[in-house]
Amino acid sequence: MTQSALIRPDWTPATIALMVLGFIVFWPLGLAMLAYILFGDKLGQFKRSANEKADGMCAGFRRARGRYYKHFSTGNVAFDDWRRAELERIEEQRRKLDEMRAEFDDYMHELRRAKDQEEFDRFMRERGPGNSGGFPATS
Repeated sequence: MTQSALIRPDWTPATIALMVLGFIVFWPLGLAMLAYILFGDKLGQFKRSANEKADGMCAGFRRARGRYYKHFSTGNVAFDDWRRAELERIEEQRRKLDEMRAEFDDYMHELRRAKDQEEFDRFMRERGPGNSGGFPATS
């Protein structure tokens, strides 16, 4: 995958100029630009990991909240039975949605892997069969 953007997390003349200008104008801007140059390509992985951890934590809260409401009684047996049935129905729907989300995440992961594989195969075809990429041929 080629990156043609002017400002990308790499040591390009534009990013170096922005970093120097940032240090001249206000030093935290220059420091932020330096951090972007050094760690910018890892931001997507960091964001994905943080979202997964937050989702796991919120799922724990939802499970704990469900346990709290199941044990709370109003004193009206008919209402408590209806509420328990509704909560179980909603919990089942939540489980189905969680399963569907996991399936979709797996699908998207496989789709990205297939796209990467296709790009790699195209790269290898464009290189040609005789080009070994600069490595000496072993015989």
